[in-house]
Amino acid sequence: MIKSYWNKGGKQKRNTILIGLVLLILLFVLRDDYQPFLLFLRKFVFIILLCGLVLFFGLRKFRKTASTGNRLGVLGLLILFFGTLYIVGWHFKMYDYMKIYNVFNSLNRVEINELPLTQNERIQPLRNIFSMANESVGETKDVSLPHLVRVDGENKWTMAIQPTEKYVWQGITDNTEEVFSVSSTTPFPRFSSENRIPVTFSIGESLKFSRNTYNAVVQRFNIFQLFTMEPSDTYYMKNDTGQWVQVVSLIKWKGFLFPYPTFGGVMVIEAGEHDFKDYIERILIGKGTYIGPNEMDNHPYLTRQNTLAEKVSRLQAESLKFLGGFSDPLPWNMETAVKIPVLADDQNQQPFVTDFDFSDTDSDAYSGLYHWFGLEPVGDERTSLTFSVFIPADGTNKLYYYDHAAKKQGYAGVSAMPLKVIESRKEFDWSVNKPVEFRPYIKNIAGRKRMFFLGTISAIRDNEAEKFDGSATPDLALVDSEYRDVVWIDVKHPSQWDKTVYKQLNEAWRASEGIGNYFVEETKNIDFVEQAIDSMLIKTEKEIQIEQLQKQIDSLKASSN
Repeated sequence: MIKSYWNKGGKQKRNTILIGLVLLILLFVLRDDYQPFLLFLRKFVFIILLCGLVLFFGLRKFRKTASTGNRLGVLGLLILFFGTLYIVGWHFKMYDYMKIYNVFNSLNRVEINELPLTQNERIQPLRNIFSMANESVGETKDVSLPHLVRVDGENKWTMAIQPTEKYVWQGITDNTEEVFSVSSTTPFPRFSSENRIPVTFSIGESLKFSRNTYNAVVQRFNIFQLFTMEPSDTYYMKNDTGQWVQVVSLIKWKGFLFPYPTFGGVMVIEAGEHDFKDYIERILIGKGTYIGPNEMDNHPYLTRQNTLAEKVSRLQAESLKFLGGFSDPLPWNMETAVKIPVLADDQNQQPFVTDFDFSDTDSDAYSGLYHWFGLEPVGDERTSLTFSVFIPADGTNKLYYYDHAAKKQGYAGVSAMPLKVIESRKEFDWSVNKPVEFRPYIKNIAGRKRMFFLGTISAIRDNEAEKFDGSATPDLALVDSEYRDVVWIDVKHPSQWDKTVYKQLNEAWRASEGIGNYFVEETKNIDFVEQAIDSMLIKTEKEIQIEQLQKQIDSLKASSN
């Protein structure tokens, strides 16, 4: 058809060339719009090829068959094949089963024999921070979802103050001009001026068209990355020169049979204002500097940092259900099958980004931020802690896990925590207060490492997920995963938490474990010296008074004589 139109004359040739150029430009400029389709082809390439071959040969057989009965038989076989493929692959989720199995085989798994300690405990859960941040901005501003990252050697919640998505015009014309950077270890998160960092980004999560973070990153992909990469979470942090940048975590799809997601590096977007040059760059080649997984070590600010997409770490943690073999998670086995527990009232599901100290363990793991998972048996009525999983948050190709079940520790898992807390404080109105985000708290107390779960009580308005009401001084509870006891702690005095735990549980520990006494108040030697010195000083003053009185008496006696 195009050839015949081309041969009609010069005008038709000119129109064909013009239309071809326009289509080519659109194909290049609008690649962020059709890239999801290319990614879909990559994710399901095996299924698409299989279905295409079966359909091709089936229809070919159908056309060559003269008999009506045989044709109906061919159609019946095609319907049976595609019906079985849908039921087995999607209804019974065998496609996801195979995908997660590929994730399991690709993992660099390391079993550790000792739990790491937690450090720099964060006080507030994510949704409380998100709620309080939104309380601190105006009508035309939104706050991006907070992420826990390392800034200037401290763990902080960072999020962008960006134009609101409710008003489209702001998303077209405005920049992202501020970033919240709030300490995660303080019970009093402040969203005032000193924690509002002035920094301008022409690219943002809420901005429109080519200025949207997703669109700008996709535009930066080369032809091969368009088929294999997808942008994920966006983090705000400082680079090695102290400048604020956006770091977009990338997911890379690997494999031909049942492709699976892996960490694909990051795209770093530097700060800068929106201008014409910036507009041309975004339209043609996108924005950002790609840093692959093998190049992360060359950038210190990206090491021991939080840059891994949670979508990837969740699949990696879930894949540990295959530790018992390929068939173990099937319904007739499930001896070691595990799941990631989901708590209905907790709007921030696992993983919980936590700071761990591996310095006193026998592993080669770094001390810093990790994605932590507490895996439990697959049954709804089973809430024991089976595995603790530590996935490096900077995308390092390792997964560390501690097998609680094999050591027969009998620890209670995250799913059991809410009821423990609710039972311990029956006077609370638990219809509007919810114990949420039970992250690990592991400390050396009374002679050995002990594992607790640190939970925060959050108020929920109108029973809506987005209506978490954060408090500057929230109620905190530590639950001993071994003894199941709940210890309510003072949020304002973190240095006293371990002592508070010991004070409540020491008798139970001594009776069960035969431990000695800890946290005993001892009088320092310097106190005795000071007391002795004080006594000497007091005694000397009395002696002086006695001597003075004696002198007066002697003087009176002498005068009387």
